[in-house]
Amino acid sequence: MITDIKGLHHVTSMAADANENNAFFTKTLGLRRVKKTVNFDAPEVYHLYYGDEIGTPGSVMTYFPFGRMPRGTRGVGEVGVTEFAVPKGSLGFWKDHLSGKGVTGLAEETAFGENRLSFDGPDGDGFALVESDPQGRTPWTGNGVSEEAGVFGFRGARFRLQDAAATGELLTYMGYQKAETEGDVTRYIVEGGNAADTIDLEQAPTAGAANQGAGSVHHIAFAVEDRAAQLRVREALMQTGYQVTPVIDRDYFWAIYFRTPGGVLFEIATNEPGFDRDEDTAHLGEALKLPTRYEPHRAKIEANLPEIAA
Repeated sequence: MITDIKGLHHVTSMAADANENNAFFTKTLGLRRVKKTVNFDAPEVYHLYYGDEIGTPGSVMTYFPFGRMPRGTRGVGEVGVTEFAVPKGSLGFWKDHLSGKGVTGLAEETAFGENRLSFDGPDGDGFALVESDPQGRTPWTGNGVSEEAGVFGFRGARFRLQDAAATGELLTYMGYQKAETEGDVTRYIVEGGNAADTIDLEQAPTAGAANQGAGSVHHIAFAVEDRAAQLRVREALMQTGYQVTPVIDRDYFWAIYFRTPGGVLFEIATNEPGFDRDEDTAHLGEALKLPTRYEPHRAKIEANLPEIAA
């Protein structure tokens, strides 16, 4: 069994419009934009990162805004809901705040003993705010949401799968423990890591397959401390038969990827070196940062990218 997984690192999704995406996460959810860079494989597309003050692993939501991209179709084989942790007693504020911002899909419920508020992102993304203990985390308050209500980071994520058994076995191998089941949803928890420590598997055997587009999660990343731990995880996964990519330098972390039995793309990302490797903490996310190989083309890249409001 793998013992190096520390919970979630980040979740990466796709969007139709960079400015709408930026405004939603900074102005509506109150997160900090901690990095403005480009897609490593498509430098004409931004890669935007949102999180707490420093982009702590387990707090970072990232987006590829592809521009006029059609919406994805919800279904099985995807991360259906990305869950953010908020202070206990804050859902009343969030319901009023999100409603006032025109956010759709608001629905209050309780799952696994936790109060939660589901809502839609600007591209139909599936989100939920879950009342949770801070577990040492401090929300970013620089965008107008108070500390009494601010987002700590992730609580976890809910996958929607046709058959959850094989993914459950994989999570168990990755160090997660099966906790409890409510209806068609089974919770898995990893202990001893960061606070973004839950994965819920929803089994929907008669649902149609998801089709990716704007509002879809592209991949979900799990955290390991360093490159040595990442190599141990890679070797263990390959010994079990998974086809895992070589290690890829993503500037702010190193990454490996593999496809899961349920169809969800997993990444294992290092906690090092972090988002302050090329920007002072006070100015994270302000300047356009480019991978080294794209620096000679900066003028052309900047000319083709849309301006993003602060």
